[in-house]
Amino acid sequence: MKLIIVESPTKTHTISQILGPDYLVEASLGHIRDLATTGKGGLGVDLENNFKPTYVISENKRDIVQKLRSLKNKVDEVILATDPDREGEAISWHIAEVLNLPINKTKRLEFHEVTKNAILKAIETPRLIDLNLVASQETRRIIDRIIGFKLSTLLKSKIKSRSAGRVQSVTLRFIVDREREIQKFVPEEYWTIQGLFNNKCIDATLKSYKIENKEIKFVEKEIQTSDEKEDVTKIKIKNQKEVNEIISRLPEDFIVQGFDKKIVKNKSKQPFTTSTMQQAAFNIFNFSTKKTQSIAQKLYEGINIDGEFKGLITYMRTDSERLSEEFVTDAKKLIKEKYGDEYVGEEHVQKNKQNIQNAHEAIRPTDLSFTPEIAHKHLTKDEYSLYKLIYNRAVASLMSPRQDEITTLTLNGNNFIFEAKSFKSQFPGYSKVYGEYESYQKDSNLPSFEVGSTIHKDEIIPTQHFTKPPLRYTEGRIVKLMEDKGIGRPSTFASTISTLAERKYVEVKSGTLYPTEQGMMTVDELVQFFPPFMESNYTAKMETDLDSVVAGDSSRTKLLHNFCEEFFPLFNYARDHMEKLKDPETGGTCPVCGKPLVIKQGRYGSFIACSGWPECKYTEKEQPKVVLDEVCPVCGKQLVYRKNKKGQEFIGCSGFPKCNYIKPTESEKKELTVVKKCPECGGDLVIRKGRGKKKFLGCTNYPKCKHNEPFEEK
Repeated sequence: MKLIIVESPTKTHTISQILGPDYLVEASLGHIRDLATTGKGGLGVDLENNFKPTYVISENKRDIVQKLRSLKNKVDEVILATDPDREGEAISWHIAEVLNLPINKTKRLEFHEVTKNAILKAIETPRLIDLNLVASQETRRIIDRIIGFKLSTLLKSKIKSRSAGRVQSVTLRFIVDREREIQKFVPEEYWTIQGLFNNKCIDATLKSYKIENKEIKFVEKEIQTSDEKEDVTKIKIKNQKEVNEIISRLPEDFIVQGFDKKIVKNKSKQPFTTSTMQQAAFNIFNFSTKKTQSIAQKLYEGINIDGEFKGLITYMRTDSERLSEEFVTDAKKLIKEKYGDEYVGEEHVQKNKQNIQNAHEAIRPTDLSFTPEIAHKHLTKDEYSLYKLIYNRAVASLMSPRQDEITTLTLNGNNFIFEAKSFKSQFPGYSKVYGEYESYQKDSNLPSFEVGSTIHKDEIIPTQHFTKPPLRYTEGRIVKLMEDKGIGRPSTFASTISTLAERKYVEVKSGTLYPTEQGMMTVDELVQFFPPFMESNYTAKMETDLDSVVAGDSSRTKLLHNFCEEFFPLFNYARDHMEKLKDPETGGTCPVCGKPLVIKQGRYGSFIACSGWPECKYTEKEQPKVVLDEVCPVCGKQLVYRKNKKGQEFIGCSGFPKCNYIKPTESEKKELTVVKKCPECGGDLVIRKGRGKKKFLGCTNYPKCKHNEPFEEK
């Protein structure tokens, strides 16, 4: 009997079915150890002894470790099969250390899809733990621990911010900087001019003006005084006066200066990486990055298909756009059989990106025969939507380009150039598969004209516009920016956004990110006192340096020394000079020492305390806001606004904890079960929960009607 240790419980079912009774598969549920919180500064790292870390088994993993130790003694061999990335490698190393497995002999399986072929191939070709990869992860963890502990403690004591992080804080700065761009934005007026010609069957746009062989282009929004060509200038039509001047110079008849047709080829997009998948899922389905990753994790680890667990996609944390030769061959065969030779395209060339984990593939389906049509009856709505998107994107990436015929009509009147275009699809190409996810211009036609012929002007239509501020970042846009700037990793994109929301640095409204006052204040303080660490290029360089550790080209000790030499002087200065934010005063005085009472923020919300803390430890609960004209239908006490442990506000009874009544929200009201009509007012009697969660019937017209009855479930 052999024991295989993976990270996820779901994966254990899939792999167990593949390998059979000779293998026992258990899950570690992620990391089993982390840095201790002991030692100097509580960092768990000896900064003066080559950054030697001290690891402890996580409190919630003690039972798992005990189980793995027990199983180790009952099996012939232990094999490690954690996820194929930097974190997964570190988890394997920690398991080997805790179970006393020999690092130079213990087998490490690497697979990028949970399928029979991939698992059996990994069993046949095991490798050892990559210690360079482990060193890279450990270096990143130590840096994040130092930044997290030191900065978080500093910010909490000075400005009451809850945390800071290497990637988190830079991402927050992007969001805050964009918000300030919007606040400072001043709209500018500009105009566009349309012309109707040839009995109003041609709608053309004023594009440029030619004078002495020099072209002046009329552009919208941004003004550019020069182009890459020296004989082209770009200007904006700024006001009504300029519009009137142009219109006054337009003739009644225009000359056809050009009538050109050309075929434009649009190549398919690359298969998905983590970031492009998150962006597409947000734009198409409005999935949050966290939701997309959660669904993708399930599709990767295995879905129960008629009693058999099956991994449907390859590993979902990747920045590679590479596809395996086997998949390319099978996909091209499928495309040829289903659509024809002319639809078979070429594999995309991998873009030159920094920090790519080349061992990975792009995200793709593991089995092309498991089509979205077949998958539909086995998956939930959201799982099906994401699987179909991944499947179609991977197949479409290997299909021929879409071809459109674009006809351009150019009209010249006193050297003012109007332009009209028509579009006509000539060959759908990859859009045969991926077209439902993209928007295309509708087919249109232009009458045929000979160059040099005359067309009559029917009407000129000027339109006033105003420039708009830049858009706030959505979850999809911020992920793209993080990738473009080279900060973070595929595994951290979703968690970074979630952390910013949990720390109340941003509010997420329909997927759009709005910075809070606390978030903006946090950025301001960090930019002032830690300027290099708030620059995206510094964070991107850190990722590159960590990759150098992976490749064996750089020492972890040297990297950590360089980091500390830059960080700690800035930290010490900030500790001494960052101004401490005062708690707001209530207007009352402490009954113990007479000092002003202030409002403080605790783990479970705000409370009132003495400003003389820690010398005076007087505290009292902050009085909740009263809900006007509403009393508890259970006990008759006043209803008040309260907050739960997550800081979410709700309306409940002021008699808590003796009375647990909570007023339902509007959405909850819609889900209330109507039992019968109210005998007093004719409203609906619905099932409610009262003290001790005991059910009763209450009127929906409460508080105007206070009728209630006992409820007995039949």
